[in-house]
Amino acid sequence: MEKAQADLDKVRALLAILDKDDDEGRDAIAALLVQVAADSKQPIPDHEETTRRLRTGQSLVSRMTVGEWLDQWLPGKRIRKTSRRHYESAIRVHLKPLIGHVPLNRLRVSHLNEMFAKIAENNDEIISANAARRAVDDARKQATRRAEQRALRAQLREMPPFRRTTGPAAQHRLRATLRAALNDAIAQQIITFNPAAHVELDPAKRPKALVWTADRVEQWRRTGEKPSPVMVWTPEQTGDFLDLVHEDRLYALYHLITFRGMRRGEACGLRWADVDLDAKTATVATQLVLDGWEVEEGDPKTSSGARVIALDGETVKVLRAHKAQQAAEKLKWGEAWIDTGRVFTEADGTLLHPGKVSEAFEKIVRTSDLPPVRLHDLRHGAATLALAGGADLKTVQEMLGHSSITITSDIYTSVLPEVAHRAAEAAAQLVPRRSTGPDGHTSGTHDARDGAALQLVTSLGNEKGPGQTR
Repeated sequence: MEKAQADLDKVRALLAILDKDDDEGRDAIAALLVQVAADSKQPIPDHEETTRRLRTGQSLVSRMTVGEWLDQWLPGKRIRKTSRRHYESAIRVHLKPLIGHVPLNRLRVSHLNEMFAKIAENNDEIISANAARRAVDDARKQATRRAEQRALRAQLREMPPFRRTTGPAAQHRLRATLRAALNDAIAQQIITFNPAAHVELDPAKRPKALVWTADRVEQWRRTGEKPSPVMVWTPEQTGDFLDLVHEDRLYALYHLITFRGMRRGEACGLRWADVDLDAKTATVATQLVLDGWEVEEGDPKTSSGARVIALDGETVKVLRAHKAQQAAEKLKWGEAWIDTGRVFTEADGTLLHPGKVSEAFEKIVRTSDLPPVRLHDLRHGAATLALAGGADLKTVQEMLGHSSITITSDIYTSVLPEVAHRAAEAAAQLVPRRSTGPDGHTSGTHDARDGAALQLVTSLGNEKGPGQTR
């Protein structure tokens, strides 16, 4: 009896929402109550929720799901094509299959916790399947009999292909996609709560850049495994690479990325109009990006990506030589030359394909005696060289066009071994000592700076606090 009275009170509250002359709203409330009456499991709608939906012109009887909202939301987003592809992938692979059926206004943090738990389970399955396939493939490579090789190849065809797991970084991007979609739903007053802003994930750790020291090179030659996804050449290895490609027609591009840390798309998209060789500057105002495998011009990656990069004297000389080389190619091609205004082009002046530039670089490294790095790792190396040369993190951040100095410090501050040793020795020499070490020598340095430091420490020790006499 009490429940019936409570339900009746709720219905009266819904009817009281409307003005007397609001026939359209009365019809909507009536349709809602008919729907509730037909489904005994459906609770009587909340008064505040119904009021909000009426005021924003939303249907009271339709229950939009997360998947339906995502399908409606994405086409209206004005974003770069690369971002759109990331969103589409997140929606297709994870969001719609795992939570697409949930009513949008019923989505809770618990649903998202279950989604990420399922992703973790899928990762375990992928790792297990990849290991099984790798074991069969290794056995095939070691098999000596043709019949055995055929049987193992047939077994491989029946196994799932190698797949990538959805790691911490990808999970954070997935949550960011959903959070953006739900924020827009809040802005349109479709929902009032964003559970994606409250779900907790393990931190996504950026891989540290490591230097190819002699020990790491030896280990790589022995096992074929890279110590980190991000590897940086030493100055000597960098010099060997530049010597190796000195006659390559794209030498200036490799040189520019090596020393000034431009992104691949930024270097491929650099225009002569944005380069001032007399002032020794290059302005990043555009880049070439890939849409699938098609090349198109785009804005810099972030607002911080639009920047002016200072050029050193050697890089200016290299660019002048490259400009002369390009002029000779233009003369050779005559009317067939395509004037794109770019600094780096194909021999006929057409745009470089960033993907093919990476492939060419990887082929050069693969056929050399150098340990492997990616083209993007030259950018890491540029940061390392700048830091080793005495630049501070803020300067390196601006050179690389990072939006946050945290990104710079987390990834690009791999310290060259000799720099680390110099820093350690310099720190040890800052503290003057009078005692002798095990070898009979006095610890610390012996120049005038040590005496001054000792005098400063002594004078500070003689200072008296308030109320004390000297």
